[in-house]
Formats: sequence, structure tokens, C-alpha cells
Amino acid sequence: QEPLVESGGGLVQAGGSLRLSCAASGRTFSSKTMGWFRQAPGKEREFVAAISKRGGNTYYADSLKGRFTVSGDTSKNTVYLQMNSLKPEDTAVYYCAASYSDYDLTSGSRYNYWGQGTQVTVSS
Repeated sequence: QEPLVESGGGLVQAGGSLRLSCAASGRTFSSKTMGWFRQAPGKEREFVAAISKRGGNTYYADSLKGRFTVSGDTSKNTVYLQMNSLKPEDTAVYYCAASYSDYDLTSGSRYNYWGQGTQVTVSS
């Protein structure tokens, strides 16, 4: 069983919305933080958002604040990324990740588990 499985990606027109889901399995239950990253073609992976399991504190890339919202449902072991007012530059593969750490959360190296990714394509 994969530790993290993303879903909800797809093709959407600019200005539209998508909600990504990340279902976590048993191996990730002791993690402290869940994060979202994305990687566009030819670009490096970048931090999108993160949420702490205890307290539900949220963190966002400055450029995405106000458009993206991360949330979690502990009863379902699922984390969500609501993306609104999507732009063509949001096109990327979006990855869910789990970390045993609760600091330096914008760095991918802090995360211990990764999902396979889900493609988001925003057309102009």
C-alpha cells in the first residue's frame, strides 16, 4: 500500500478551481506535518503549502496565499488542497508529502514520504 495517494488533478480553464486530495496510510500516521509541493516541466520542485497535524497550523508559499487553502480531515486521514483562481502557471504535477518534522517545512528534504503526484493543467 502506497503511503500517500493523491487524487483530484485534471484539466481546468484559467480562473477555475480544483481540490486535490491526499489519502495517507498507516506508515505516515506518526508524521507531524503534511505538505504539498509542485513541479512544472523544466522547473525545480517548489513548496506550495503545509499543515501541522497538531493544531492545524497552516503554511503557504507567499505567491499562493489567498488562492490556495490546505486543510485536513483526521477522521479520514486525508489532506486537501483547494486551489482557486487557477492560472496557466499553476500547471504542474502536485505532490503530497509527510514529514516527521515540524520546522523548515518549505524544504522538501524535511519530508519522509511522498505520493506519486497528480497532474494539474490549467488552460488559458
